[in-house]
Amino acid sequence: MGLPTLEFSDSFLDSPDFRERLQCHEIELERTNRFIKDLIKDGNMLISALKSLSLAVQRFSQSLQEFQFECIGDAETDDEVNIAQSLKEFSQLLSTMEEERKRLIQNADDVLISPLEKFRKEQIGAVKEEKKQFDKETERYYSVLEKHLSLSSKKKESQLHEADSQMSKDRQIFYDASLQYVFKIQEVQERKKFEFVEPLLAFLQGLFTFYHEGYELASEFEPYKQQLQFNLQNARNNFESTRAEVERLMKRIRSAEEDFKAPSCFTMEGYLYIQEKRPLGSVWTRYYCTYERSSKMFTMSNTEIRPASRQNGVVHNTPEMFRLRSCVRRKTDSIDKRFCFDIEVVERHGVITLQALSEANRRLWMEAMDGKEPAGFKFVKKCIELVEARGITTLGLYRTGGVNSKVQRLMTSVFAASDMQLEADAWDTKTITSGLKDYFRCLAEPLLTYRLHKDFIRAARYDELNHRVRAIHALVHKLPEKNRTMLDLLTNHLLKVSSHSDENMMTVSNLGMIFGPTLMRSQEETVAAMMNIKFQNIVVEIIIENHDKIFGEAPDLSVPLPQAPSSRSTPRRSKAICLSSGKRRARLYPPALCLADNDSDTFSSSSSTTPMGSQESLSSHSSEKNGLSQTSPPSSPAAEPTSSCSLPQNGKGQKPPTDSASSPHLLPSASWTSTQLTPTQQTDAKALYSCEAEHSHELSFPQGALLSNVCPSVEPGWLQATYNGRTGLVPENYITYM
Repeated sequence: MGLPTLEFSDSFLDSPDFRERLQCHEIELERTNRFIKDLIKDGNMLISALKSLSLAVQRFSQSLQEFQFECIGDAETDDEVNIAQSLKEFSQLLSTMEEERKRLIQNADDVLISPLEKFRKEQIGAVKEEKKQFDKETERYYSVLEKHLSLSSKKKESQLHEADSQMSKDRQIFYDASLQYVFKIQEVQERKKFEFVEPLLAFLQGLFTFYHEGYELASEFEPYKQQLQFNLQNARNNFESTRAEVERLMKRIRSAEEDFKAPSCFTMEGYLYIQEKRPLGSVWTRYYCTYERSSKMFTMSNTEIRPASRQNGVVHNTPEMFRLRSCVRRKTDSIDKRFCFDIEVVERHGVITLQALSEANRRLWMEAMDGKEPAGFKFVKKCIELVEARGITTLGLYRTGGVNSKVQRLMTSVFAASDMQLEADAWDTKTITSGLKDYFRCLAEPLLTYRLHKDFIRAARYDELNHRVRAIHALVHKLPEKNRTMLDLLTNHLLKVSSHSDENMMTVSNLGMIFGPTLMRSQEETVAAMMNIKFQNIVVEIIIENHDKIFGEAPDLSVPLPQAPSSRSTPRRSKAICLSSGKRRARLYPPALCLADNDSDTFSSSSSTTPMGSQESLSSHSSEKNGLSQTSPPSSPAAEPTSSCSLPQNGKGQKPPTDSASSPHLLPSASWTSTQLTPTQQTDAKALYSCEAEHSHELSFPQGALLSNVCPSVEPGWLQATYNGRTGLVPENYITYM
């Protein structure tokens, strides 16, 4: 119920009812006065809190601005540069927001506090003054009235007339005070409707302006955010693949495996048993041997103590030094000893047969000496023919690995056979692709050679993509002839695989992540080397994507390339996010294999100074069962998906075997959805695997679930779909279209 109306005519009556109604107005005005005082107090506290918040945000922004990301390694990918730059972008965004908040705080006193205080003091204060005057005149009027009424009628007429005249004046003063008070109190009651509310509205408008500025900034930030999310996902994928390699290195060092080579001034050193022919047969003598690759010097020091070599109790043992000519592994059926290999030296005729301490130790020696093992192009060509004939559209081709025992049986049976036959009906596609990867993974020297490894890494570090392509083009033509021929054969096949990425989901970036560590692994197994895996992936990705140019044209060496970034000594690049034209993602595992001639199973040793176009090669493939089983480290752990979506389950709830990263985010949405759906197209799909959502905007669904309204989303690697009446995101490689 509202306040009662105060009539001016009631001021003359001054009835108890009038006084009661007047008191209602006074109580309400006092309540309003207290409320405004509290509101001003709370407003000042809010402004103070906003100032404190603004200072805290500014300090936070300054911290982001001052912090500098430092990545492991002496160079950074575009993704890492953009991620490091993102902190400064965040700082700038927060600073822009705080500028608007400062304006809000500065205007708050003018638009909120001062008007409210002014209304309280000037308007409500004026009513209080009028009330004081009214109360004073009321008291005086009724006091005078009582005295006037007590005058004796016996007074003179002139005195009575004068008293009546004075009483009329006092009554008029009282009426004026009453009328003025009634007018003022009702005026203020009406004024508060706008003079009290307008400052609040102005303050809220300032808040809305601040929030709208945030909305505008968020809209402008959206493209940057999406690109940064893409960079972060690439960095996560690279982390998962690199982490697997680093973890494997850590485990090897922890367990001190036989094939772990400690740092040394020699390329390889350790004990070997050497076959020495004697009149009554041959003996095996232990020597401590060293080998230095750049000079090809091999030394042997006899460690067995004999009377002839002892003088005055001191053993005199002069090392024998030779210059290496070639190194070839001995087949098991050619000698009754295990772990043997033959070397030829310049200073002696014939071969020297050496026995290593284990299969792993033999592999290290042969790798150091650029040793060759019998194998050939036939295996690779046959694998490629079978994959292209029957399985090139297989989902996850080269990403999903075969059963390890089957792969080992394949490699053993194929390389043990003299005719290198590969029976198509005996092996499934996953086993063949895993065998092909094993072949390249376990070459004594990687296909892109140790000699050119650092050059390829430097080429991948160029800021400009065309510089990367030109540099890698030139380096490919510096490979030994057989290596380049094999690389041509393999990458031509991988280019064909990527052309079916709409079906097999194997884009160039996925293939680059799988074959990068395989085709150009580092000679040193260190954490620093693991940090360069991302650049290895880029190299292989560029070779696949530019296959026709690289192998179909001679490199243009007339235009010199700028100096490639080699270390962090130069200032970090600072630029807006600009995604490379290639797409990055996916990964792999190892016997001790090598390249072979198209028609021959033997090799000559490749020189460390092989000129461009040289006919020398790399290495060859082990056919021994021991070589396959003992020298193969386990598969690199697959990168787990970032959501709880599970891979397909078999009857026992086991995940299918895989030797590479299988995160759903490894499959970029751009290359997949662009060929499946346009941005406005919607269709139905069926879930290949079950998925458990980790976020509110994702969908959970079982294997075989029917999804409707499937269409592209702004999140890389994710689609939007509807299931059981709910719409959300689903991993794009977890569904198949109906």
